Amino acid sequence: MPDTLKPLRLAVSADAIKAYAGITGDFNPIHVDPEFAAKTPMGGVIAHGTMSLNLVWQAIAHTLGEAAVRGATIDVKFVRPVRPGDTVEAGGKRAGAGGDAWDVWVRTAAGETVITGTASIPAR
Repeated sequence: MPDTLKPLRLAVSADAIKAYAGITGDFNPIHVDPEFAAKTPMGGVIAHGTMSLNLVWQAIAHTLGEAAVRGATIDVKFVRPVRPGDTVEAGGKRAGAGGDAWDVWVRTAAGETVITGTASIPAR
């Protein structure tokens, strides 16, 4: 079993955010209404946090197989927002030799961490 997750990237655009809103049914104006979002403490549109978090799940499945996702748990902290125009990359590494704990993250192309946490991925 590998000790690192194969990184996966996503170019975040307004269209991607709108498509994700359609998939999830989450049309919160902070995500889809630039005029509204500009007046909030966020200062503009932000992507759904789960849109970026989904990359972690995809990296797990891509690296360890679909079965690894079943039974896995993730505990994360959303550190900073993702905005249209950002490119984010999810990855992870085993936290200890042979264990089921993994350090996982999502970072921008500029290296800023947007999500950090731990995944528990039981061996199959």
